[in-house]
Amino acid sequence: MNNKEPLLDGLGRVHTNLRVSVTDRCNIRCFYCMPNVDVKFKRRDQLLTFEEIQRFVRIVAERGVNKLRITGGEPLVRSELPSLIRQLSDTPGIDDIALTTNGMLLAEQASALREAGLNRVNISLDTLDEETFQRISRRPGVDQTIAGIDAALEVGFDLVRLNAIAIRNLTEGELVPLARFARERGLELRFIEFMPLDAEQHWQSDQVLSGNEIRETIQREVGELTAAPRPDPSQPAVDYQYVDGGGTIGFINPVSEPFCGTCNRLRITADGKVRNCLFSTDDYDVLALMRDGADDREILDLVQRCLAAKKPGHGIDSDDFERPERAMYQIGG
Repeated sequence: MNNKEPLLDGLGRVHTNLRVSVTDRCNIRCFYCMPNVDVKFKRRDQLLTFEEIQRFVRIVAERGVNKLRITGGEPLVRSELPSLIRQLSDTPGIDDIALTTNGMLLAEQASALREAGLNRVNISLDTLDEETFQRISRRPGVDQTIAGIDAALEVGFDLVRLNAIAIRNLTEGELVPLARFARERGLELRFIEFMPLDAEQHWQSDQVLSGNEIRETIQREVGELTAAPRPDPSQPAVDYQYVDGGGTIGFINPVSEPFCGTCNRLRITADGKVRNCLFSTDDYDVLALMRDGADDREILDLVQRCLAAKKPGHGIDSDDFERPERAMYQIGG
């Protein structure tokens, strides 16, 4: 960590992980993230430029941020993305860059991204069945996603992980096929509970398929699991290993088992809003500050004000929970 003061919130949590959304656009329309019609995307001039992103990263890296995750929307629809990855990988203090993608454009971009310095990739895959894929994404594409997975394996990223959203009465039948698919390919798989960040605001708590239920199914149908070591206490997933040595599987349970106490994540949206939580109802406009000629000290002050306002937790399980106005695609996963 840089020898300057770290980025702390009011509870003393040290922030070393930055999630950078590069676009709100996407080539599919998953109902847990985006509306199907009438999507009002930001114009290009309303988005952070690569130079503005790199400047923000440099400023927070000087205060200890060392891990980046590139998100969207679908980040691979942002043109010349490898150029940004190269700029960020050259930024002093940045040790690790990951990308979250639906994988549909990854087959054609994996090699360039790897060469530019991308270390890890998370690929969203909720089902192996095309009909179910279209029910969720409202577009075709499971074969393209699988091709992207294979390309990611071929170019040799440090880690290729699958992310699967678990939704009751929809994806129960996908759990075992996905687990077996991941084991066959040597992939880490993480199941994520369905969260109230859908643009159409149809989320209901009874749609949450909990991580514990999923784990019981995997153990019964695929293989016995044992708790895996937790080298990073701030990671959102609780990981398990197959007893037979067949890989790792993780469960991200933000609804049933919130993990806010060890959160080390800060976010910046594609349109330049700094957020201290995925579920924050406030954000801080660093894009306007930059374009008004602010110096680095003013930008850092904004980040510190944002962190000072961070709550102990997201409060999904509380009676006074207020969902953010922005949906997942507008915030960055």
